[in-house]
Amino acid sequence: MAFSSLLVKTQLQQSARHTTPLILACRQGHTVRGKPVGVAKTLEQRLAEENKQDPELTARVNIGLPKLKQSRSELFKDRWAHIKAQRANTELEKKTRSQQLLIDLEEVQKVYGQTTRGFDLRTIADHYGIFEDLFGAAYFIPRVNLNIQYEADAETFVPVYNGNVIKPLEARKQPLVSFDGTTDPITGKPQKEDSYWTLVATNPDGHFNEDDKEYVHWFVSNIPNGDVQKGEVIVNYLPPFPPKGIGYQRFVFILYKQNKKLDFSSMKLADADYVNLDKRTFKTYDFYRQYQDDITPAGLAFYQTDYDKSLTKFYHDVLNLKEPIFEYDFPEPYLADQKFFPLRQAFNLYMDRHRDIKQVNKEYLERTLAKTHPFEGPAPELRYPNAHPIKNKPSWLRTEIRKQRLRIGRINDYVN
Repeated sequence: MAFSSLLVKTQLQQSARHTTPLILACRQGHTVRGKPVGVAKTLEQRLAEENKQDPELTARVNIGLPKLKQSRSELFKDRWAHIKAQRANTELEKKTRSQQLLIDLEEVQKVYGQTTRGFDLRTIADHYGIFEDLFGAAYFIPRVNLNIQYEADAETFVPVYNGNVIKPLEARKQPLVSFDGTTDPITGKPQKEDSYWTLVATNPDGHFNEDDKEYVHWFVSNIPNGDVQKGEVIVNYLPPFPPKGIGYQRFVFILYKQNKKLDFSSMKLADADYVNLDKRTFKTYDFYRQYQDDITPAGLAFYQTDYDKSLTKFYHDVLNLKEPIFEYDFPEPYLADQKFFPLRQAFNLYMDRHRDIKQVNKEYLERTLAKTHPFEGPAPELRYPNAHPIKNKPSWLRTEIRKQRLRIGRINDYVN
């Protein structure tokens, strides 16, 4: 008996080595059978491990100007002084209670520009892919507010907001640009010496031949103390020209702060090459890499633009090009083989789907003309379509007549 029990015990141990044991585990308060937790990996976990990227190589770099922060004690002190002054202002309380208090929106805009506007603009620019397409993995927080307006006519000015739509007809003239070039964007205090700036406007979506290149539409360098009119024009302004059928394109203005006066004569575009698009080929990433020791991006503004009819004349008269038109070739929709008896489908619609669309249109036109008087025109529509019964008609035809009366369904393909 002892030998037999020992033999059975040995056989059980050997069989356990070649089988997967059932383990009782407690998961979220329930006792279940299965493999130990953490042994099996999901498909998402395996893909995440295979596609894992080096954080040092993919980390984004801030190439903009820093901002000196006020100490926490000073900030608290200023806020408390402001609160005390507001509480002691009896006139302010009277106007508030009588609903006569007016808020200066210009002052609000000024405070917003000095506090959170740059961070909001950076988020919006990330949403539109501005930094990714122009600087790769780098970004910057705009410290200088750019005020850009297009003069549409003598009385109308179109401002450049954060990605608003401006038509080429509205942007045909050189914009009016202003910014505060006398204040140090780092300390927020007036600068003691002259400062120089560079303004570059490019279109990252408009190059006809190279997807990773841009067209430079405007380039002004060595702008003294924010006076754009006194800057050195390297490339004269060229309006945007998005082709027909391509959709929206981005038009980006970037303001750089120079450490000193720079010489960009090698990039200057001659007047004879004003419409030479090959010589207007530009890449912001290469430009910044070349001059990164002497310039720092400080301001940003951009808008979107798409085709309008004014570009037909612009392509022929200014660019001396044949107007490009982009069209999409959609493949024919898949149509399964016709069935002898389609289930759960209206047979009239199913049959029309397998017929020539021209013949279907012809039959509809014949039915419409048969009900139209040659001199009095079509019969007036029913005032209450659902109040008139449809008798002695099959169900599919009743549905078709009801749709025609209510002007829903296929009838909208033939009626304007």
